[in-house]
Amino acid sequence: MPAPRKYPQEVRERAVRMVFEVREQTGHAPSAIARVAQQLGVHREALRGWVRQAEVDEGQRPGTSTADAQRIAELEREVRELRRVNEILKSAAAFFARELDPRPP
Repeated sequence: MPAPRKYPQEVRERAVRMVFEVREQTGHAPSAIARVAQQLGVHREALRGWVRQAEVDEGQRPGTSTADAQRIAELEREVRELRRVNEILKSAAAFFARELDPRPP
């Protein structure tokens, strides 16, 4: 289970939008992040991470998008479950193969 979010999603989205607006007006990204973080009472590094992830999601920066990361996590969970089931089936097949073997031990 993931850790609870400190900031609601609405606050995160609003903060990122504000950074993009301030950056567009001033043209300077670090000061935009610092200004918005101070206005909203959000930690500057948290906001910087949100802005970077938004840029990745929009294709402005290379990296793994949020949707891709969620899909990868789902697939990894599925692979773990399938491997577990496969091991159970292998064990059961070996057990029944011994039980059905007509040769005496």
